[in-house]
Amino acid sequence: MSLEQNKAIVRGYLEEIVNRGNMAAFDSYFSEDVVFNDVKNFKAHHPAFMQAIRSAFPDHHLTIRDQIAEGDKVVTRVTFHGTHRGPFNGIAATGMQVEWPGIAIDRIADGKVVEMWHVQNTTALMRQIGATSPAASVR
Repeated sequence: MSLEQNKAIVRGYLEEIVNRGNMAAFDSYFSEDVVFNDVKNFKAHHPAFMQAIRSAFPDHHLTIRDQIAEGDKVVTRVTFHGTHRGPFNGIAATGMQVEWPGIAIDRIADGKVVEMWHVQNTTALMRQIGATSPAASVR
C-alpha cells in the first residue's frame, strides 16, 4: 500500500470510530488481532473505553493536526476536544470545555491497522477539570 493509502486508513478510523463512535466499522480498519500499546484484545476493551469518554465528554471530538507516514507506519498528532459533562477519573462534571494533545503511531499491514501506540497528555486534561494531582492513565 502507498503512504497516502496508509494515512487514509488512519484518518478513516479516527473519524469513523473515534469521532462518530461507529463501532460497526471496527473490522473495516483493524486486523482481528490488533495490538494497542502492547496489549492484545483491543476490540474487546475499546467500546468500554469510548463509552467512559463519551459519558464524561459527550461532544468528544479529535482534530488531526499533522500526519506523517514512512514505511508501514503512520504518525498522527491530534488534539482532543470536549465539554466535561459527566464524572471522569473521580472528578465530577465541571461544564468546562477542554482540549488536550495526543500522538498516535499506527502500523498498517494488508490494508488494516495491526499495531497501535498512542499517548495522550492526560495531565493537561485533568488539570483543566480541576485535578490537583497527576492523572492516572486513562489510556
